[in-house]
Formats: sequence, structure tokens, C-alpha cells
Amino acid sequence: MRHVQSFPALETARLRLRAVKSDDDSFYHALLSIPKVTRFGNFPDAPSKAQSDRILNWMSRRFVAGRGCAWLIEEREAGSPLGAIRINRMDRAWRCGEIGYESHPDFWGRGLMTEAVRAVVACAHGRFELNRIEAWTLPGNDASDRVLTKAGFVYEGTLKQKAWFKGAYQDFRMFGRVAADPLA
Repeated sequence: MRHVQSFPALETARLRLRAVKSDDDSFYHALLSIPKVTRFGNFPDAPSKAQSDRILNWMSRRFVAGRGCAWLIEEREAGSPLGAIRINRMDRAWRCGEIGYESHPDFWGRGLMTEAVRAVVACAHGRFELNRIEAWTLPGNDASDRVLTKAGFVYEGTLKQKAWFKGAYQDFRMFGRVAADPLA
């Protein structure tokens, strides 16, 4: 697997995916402060500014460390930020990775996250040469399940009580795809 030198900025018909920057902090804190956004994720509910800044800083270091890649998602025409998407982790020896994402509710239901996931999947399989990509959702997050399915992921089963966050054990609904799978 070759090392990717420059940050892979991505564009789709309606979106621009660019590197996360420190001045994205206000947008990202506001995004994570929306209960509907964090309800089905492992981010803290109503995070402090320091907590959201730590998450943003972690995202900004993924690519340089060679352990993942994070993008801020913007509307291509207006340049307005609408969310973030990441390859949270990459295992280069095993050629696999895991993605995660969140977006502002004003942009839900328009196919924008599916568009972003498809772009990241193409980059992961192509530029990063990952064979397998995984994602998890929590039970009840039907919208995210649909995004993943539309991007060619297949539901592979539920890992019971996989993680502890938000004061409870959480079941992970696991989705996966490999490079040979078609983009749906």
C-alpha cells in the first residue's frame, strides 16, 4: 500500500470535502451541540467547547499520522459547512478502515451524506488502497442505515454490547463493503 502524500480534497456534484481546519471550531461545536446529531453516536451530548475542540483536533491529525482522514463537508456552490466525515481509523497492514460522519439536520433527507460517503468510499478504495471499509450504527438510526446501504454497504450483523458510552452498553449494527462491491 503506497503512502499518500497530499491531502485528498474531494468534490462531488453538490459538495466539497476539504481538510478540517482549526477555524472550523465554532461550526463543529455548534453541530455537536444539537441533540439530534449526537443521539446515535459516541460523541458526548452537549459537549463543552473544549471537548468539541479536542475532537476537531483529533480529526485534523488523522491524515498526517497516517491513521485515517477527516473532511469538513461544504455545499459546493455556497461554501457553507454542513457536516464532517472521516475514515476514523485505517489499518494499512490489513487494508481496512472505518468511517463515521455527522451533518446538520437542515441538510438531512436530501441525499447529501450519501453523496459524501460515496466520495469517501471511492477515495478509500482507490487512493488509500483499502480493500474493506466498515461502519457501525446504533439500533434505531434508520437514516444512517439507509445512507450506508445506498453507498454499497451491506448489513453484516449486530455486535451486542460492543461499547460503553452515554451511560449504557451499546449494540453496534455493523456494515461493511469491499473494493469489489459496486457503489449502489
